[in-house]
Amino acid sequence: MSVGRTPGIILYVRTDESDGTESWFELPQQGGTAQQVLPGTGVRHAYIDDRSRQLIGYRSSDDKFDSVFFDAQRRKVMRGTRKAFPGLNVELIDWSDDFNHLLVRTDGTGDPGTWWLVDIKTGSATDIGVSYTIPSKEVGPVSTIAYKARDGLAMSGVLTLPPGRDPKNLPVVMLPHGGPASRDYAEFDWWAQAFASRGYAVFQPNFRGSTGFDAAFQRAGHGEWGRKMQTDISDGLGELVRLGIVDPKRACIMGASYGGYAALAGVTLQHGLYRCAVAVAGISDVLALYRTDVAESGGDQTMIRALKDEIGSGRDLKLVSPVNFAGKADAPVLLIHGKDDTVVAYSQSQAMESALRRASKPVEFITLPGEDHWLSRGTTRLRMLESALTFVQRYNPPDK
Repeated sequence: MSVGRTPGIILYVRTDESDGTESWFELPQQGGTAQQVLPGTGVRHAYIDDRSRQLIGYRSSDDKFDSVFFDAQRRKVMRGTRKAFPGLNVELIDWSDDFNHLLVRTDGTGDPGTWWLVDIKTGSATDIGVSYTIPSKEVGPVSTIAYKARDGLAMSGVLTLPPGRDPKNLPVVMLPHGGPASRDYAEFDWWAQAFASRGYAVFQPNFRGSTGFDAAFQRAGHGEWGRKMQTDISDGLGELVRLGIVDPKRACIMGASYGGYAALAGVTLQHGLYRCAVAVAGISDVLALYRTDVAESGGDQTMIRALKDEIGSGRDLKLVSPVNFAGKADAPVLLIHGKDDTVVAYSQSQAMESALRRASKPVEFITLPGEDHWLSRGTTRLRMLESALTFVQRYNPPDK
C-alpha cells in the first residue's frame, strides 16, 4: 500500500479469501515480523502523505466522514474543522503539506454538497463551489432509521424526506443499493433527493450483505439473494409504516445493479408490496450472471468458490431469478440499461423484457446508447432520472 506510519516500514493489506475481510500489516524493510495495524477496524480509505508516502491516517468503514489521524496536531485540526460545520457531514478531500489549508466537502440536510477551502491559521473557510445548484430549502432532510429484520438481525437504513412536507403517510420509494457489497450513508444522494423533491419519502436499507458493519453482517447475506436480503428491504418498509411515516399502499421499489435485481424480485418473488418497480442495469437471471462471471474469469477456481459462497449455484439460482417468475409480476416494471454495460450484461434486461411481454405483463424498456454500468454521461443520467420519475409518478402518484 505505502510506507507504514514510520520510515523503514512497509504497509501491506491481506484479504481473507473466505469472507473478503481485510487485515493491515506493517513489516520492517530490513526483515522481521509483521505486526497487524488497526486490528478489528475496517479501513475504508487510507490517507497517504504525498511526500513521504507514509500512512498518516484513515477513514473507517463504519463512519465515512470520520477522518482519524495518528498525529495529535492533525487530529486537533480535524476536530476543529468538523465543529465549524455543525450538523453536516464533513469529508476531507485534500490538504497542504503543512496541514494548514484543507479542501473539504460538506453535505447533509439543507446542503447539496458544498466545497470549502479551510484556512486553519485564520480560522476561515471559503466557499468555492457546490456539487448541485439546489437551494438549501429544497434539500430534503436525511437521517438514519434503525430497525430489526424478521429474524431479529439489527438493521439500519437512510431516510430522505421531501422538504416542507409533514412526514406522515407519505408515498415511498424503496431504494436498495447495488453491490450488494456496498453501503448507504446519511448523506446527500442525488437519486434520493430527486424523488424527495417530488414528494416521496425515500428509504435506502442496508440489508444483510452490506459492507461497513462487520464481517458477520456481510457474511449473513451469503446465499440470501431473493430470500433474507429481500425481506430485509420489505422489513424496512414495514418499520416506516409502523412509525407512521409512509403509506403502505403507496410504495414503489427502484435500484441499480444488485438494487435493480432487488427491484425485480420485489414484484416477482414477493407480492402485494409495491405499485411499481424500476430496475437500472438490473440482474434478472442470476444463473446467467454466474455463468458469465465464471466464463469471463477463464474458469478461475477462486472466482467459482466465491460465487458459490455468495450467491449459490445451479437450480438454487433459478429459484431466485426474477426472469423465471415474470408471469407472477404484480406491478408494472421499467427497465433501463446502458448498451455498453460490461458489468451486468445488457441481455439481462432484454431477457426480462421478453419474459414479461410473453406473460402479458406491463413493462417499459429504455436503452441508453453508448452508456456504461455507472451512467458516466450526464445526459443519460438525466434521461434515467426523468424516465424513472415519470414512471413512478404515473403508477404511484405523490398526492393520491
